[in-house]
Amino acid sequence: MEEKSWLVGLVSWFFPGAGHVMSGHWKRGFLIGGVVWLMFLVGMVGGGDGYPGHSFTDGMLLSLLNIFSRLGNGLGFLLSLITGSGKTSAAAASAIFEYSGRFLEVSGLLNYLAALDAFDLAQKRKQ
Repeated sequence: MEEKSWLVGLVSWFFPGAGHVMSGHWKRGFLIGGVVWLMFLVGMVGGGDGYPGHSFTDGMLLSLLNIFSRLGNGLGFLLSLITGSGKTSAAAASAIFEYSGRFLEVSGLLNYLAALDAFDLAQKRKQ
């Protein structure tokens, strides 16, 4: 059972909501997955999928926090890397760039919590 719990947590991290669905919590899985994916898509459409014009040495801590939080999106992180490469500084001039970036980060952080929740459900620690 413990191996299944780790698999549920990993699947939930990689594809938001899928771990809950795997463990039989359909409503919770669709709700969490829908919220995380919607926030992620709003962030992507707004152009927040990168920090153009900034190097890692300009703001190392902020860059690390951005990477960590966006990594929480799992599959979405890979999508944002593919589509965000080659962005110019002009993208940062957009009025919604900063908000979009925060949407990507918050969706990743929410997905970390959702993956932990799916793991706990699979461990039968909660209902």
